[in-house]
Amino acid sequence: MKWTGPESQWTGGLAHWVVGDRAFISCAFTFKLPEARKWAIYYRSIGKTVAIGGPAMAHVKTQKYMEDVAIVPRGAGNPGRHDGALQRHNPAATIASRGCSEKCSFCIVPFMEGAFSELPNFPVLPVLCDNNLSGLPDDYQDHIIGRYKAEGVPLLDANSGFEPRTFSAKVFERWRVINKGVWRLAYDDLVERDFIREAMAILRGAGIAPRKVQIYTLLGNEPYEACMQRVREVIEWGGEPFCQPLMKLVSLTRDPHVKHDWTAKKLRAVARWANNRMWRSVAPRFEDYDPSVRRAPRARYDATQGLFI
Repeated sequence: MKWTGPESQWTGGLAHWVVGDRAFISCAFTFKLPEARKWAIYYRSIGKTVAIGGPAMAHVKTQKYMEDVAIVPRGAGNPGRHDGALQRHNPAATIASRGCSEKCSFCIVPFMEGAFSELPNFPVLPVLCDNNLSGLPDDYQDHIIGRYKAEGVPLLDANSGFEPRTFSAKVFERWRVINKGVWRLAYDDLVERDFIREAMAILRGAGIAPRKVQIYTLLGNEPYEACMQRVREVIEWGGEPFCQPLMKLVSLTRDPHVKHDWTAKKLRAVARWANNRMWRSVAPRFEDYDPSVRRAPRARYDATQGLFI
């Protein structure tokens, strides 16, 4: 299957457009809200009525930040509330379900969407953004896969991926039929150690290359040594860590939330070392890495993945 539709290209977390006398703004990340606010002020200055939504608007504090310059509709934090809003962020992106069965304290989804709700008539597009594909009921997973097969659309990116607690050999065999991209899971704390090790063993045992086993590895929610243990284990078990420093859910800047024995500088340095794969050759151990040596951009945005790397 070859995709001939729109190219996968993320806007970077902020989309805005005009329909008649109304301007719409969809903001994914709270640190993009200052930019969104400037756009709202501009649209108002040219006589448009402005409405804002998106995941960044899920919290009452961020709603109050915008309510003097834009209308904040009820349910504004729901990215699918406005038809086509997700495709404004990426024309190749879709979502077949909202919500998640997990209730991670550092994640916006529980506040924004709550438990699972299914969207069976979703547009079939190659970037699937569901929060937790493996946590969905088996029959609904089969429904999603069946629609991709029936419409001949390849799944090029299961963007938010699978939950290690519910990932199994059965789930892998089900999704490998259509998944042509990276297998994404998350290793958020050491409580998940056995689950992620088993999930990675399934993938590597099936011959999935390390570059296609990408493990979101949260930094800063546990002490330094615990976080680095998770990073090292992802590498040892045959995958690639993608490190994301912990942030406050309502932060208006892209600055880490510093806890435990971390510093903001160390959080950024570990993420740079890991996400630029410097552990492959430049510095196999983070302790051998010199952050002062400029080898790569400090924060490059990959628009195809929608990730800061």
